[in-house]
Amino acid sequence: MSGYGLAVGLCIGVVLLLFLLLRTRRVREKYAAMWLLLALGVCVFGIFPNLAFALADLLGVQTPVNLVFSGAMVVLLLVCIQLSVEVSNLEEETRTIAEEVAMLKLDVQRLREADEARVAPPDPGADPE
Repeated sequence: MSGYGLAVGLCIGVVLLLFLLLRTRRVREKYAAMWLLLALGVCVFGIFPNLAFALADLLGVQTPVNLVFSGAMVVLLLVCIQLSVEVSNLEEETRTIAEEVAMLKLDVQRLREADEARVAPPDPGADPE
């Protein structure tokens, strides 16, 4: 099997895996779309390898392999940046939710104390004022 056939086969496998992950709701659509576009791009270069040579010549890259590695590094950098943004947003949401839960717990505790003070019978040994 040639390297191009292997690339196309792996892309088809990735696409099938992504659809399975989407069906089981293990990955969200916005992430799956990015990976599907990437797999589609790799499939196109696997089916039409001369396109990679033409693109390398057009961009002034000496060999298509250098273009592929450079493209892969850019894609990985973008994925890392995007995931960092998502993690930052989730950390902020988690902090906000924790603060809201703490305030609700305080409110519940105060309501219980007020309810217990209102319902509790007076202590017979206590000195009335």
